[in-house]
Amino acid sequence: MLDRHADLPPSSRVVLAPDTFRGSLSATAVVDHLARGISTARPDVRIVRCPVADGGEGTLDAALSAGFTRVPVRATGPAGRPVDSAIAVRQGVGVAEMADACGLERAGDMRLNPLGASSRGAGDLVRAALDAGCEKIVLAVGGSASTDGGAGMLQALGARLLDADGIAISPGGGGLSQLSRVDLSTLDRRLASTKVVLASDVDNPLLGPDGAAAVYGPQKGATEADIPLLEKALSRWADLVDPQSVDLPGAGAAGGVGFAAMAVLGARMRPGIDVVLDLVGLRDQVEGADLVVTGEGKLDAQTLRGKAVAGVAGVARAFRVPAVAVCGVRALDADGVASLGLRRVYALSDLEPDRERCLAEAGSLSELVGRRIAADFLT
Repeated sequence: MLDRHADLPPSSRVVLAPDTFRGSLSATAVVDHLARGISTARPDVRIVRCPVADGGEGTLDAALSAGFTRVPVRATGPAGRPVDSAIAVRQGVGVAEMADACGLERAGDMRLNPLGASSRGAGDLVRAALDAGCEKIVLAVGGSASTDGGAGMLQALGARLLDADGIAISPGGGGLSQLSRVDLSTLDRRLASTKVVLASDVDNPLLGPDGAAAVYGPQKGATEADIPLLEKALSRWADLVDPQSVDLPGAGAAGGVGFAAMAVLGARMRPGIDVVLDLVGLRDQVEGADLVVTGEGKLDAQTLRGKAVAGVAGVARAFRVPAVAVCGVRALDADGVASLGLRRVYALSDLEPDRERCLAEAGSLSELVGRRIAADFLT
């Protein structure tokens, strides 16, 4: 297949496949604004809307945009309060986004609770997928608010976690310090015949300096004093569940939910972006396209490590379709951009340097970028 030139014929087909611009726009909103800008400049262009995610926030929306059916779920938030969440279902496959039920965004204006926040909401979503008859469940775990090793998730699925007096332990990573006995015999029996895929963009182990508490605990409000407490509690949890699984890549994902998913639910870990690209059928959309537009909030060194932009750019490169990226802020040098195979990067901060205004006006700035992309690549 020959490379396509930047100058394209009328009725070009453009695939819009950005991730969420965290703190300002959802991936779906980014697509809408870019599409509006491109269509303003080139009404004849055929636009394929394909928002993506890397396994964290936005995975549910990506699946729904790809034709999955939304199934409402009343789930448990990170602080134990009920929240209105959902799963996405299609042809026996369920997509459960942990962030939508018990992620950091669900903490809202409440104070983060690093010792008490629970992953129970993730279990509520998995159970809802079982109730919907799903034979395969994609558990997307990025953006969690808890560091409880997935204990809350397993409790929602029927596990009994007891202290020395046979009483259920308190929720959260702090509650694991009370743990004396783990009874998995009461787990939902449907799990035994259900395939679980752990979608994650991190490969950290459960314990140690690269583990869940040390690396991600501070993002969830953990102080220097909290981290060793969480580490000790997670170690106790692992000893009682499956000490052989603590070093599995991804065991430390989502505060240790990765550990519970792999050790108890038999989950297989896959890079989140690969899972999402399969869910949305991006390869089919990119083949034969004339341009791919991807993006994320901040383009930086982390982008090169399996983030959405890298995944989308890789698909575009495989089909020899030119790709550009839109971002809020660019912190990636020219060599990094070249390694991704991107033709150009459009940063909203180049149009509006003031950070607060850039965030507030991200929609209109994205439309302007859409018009510029049309001028630069679709003339």
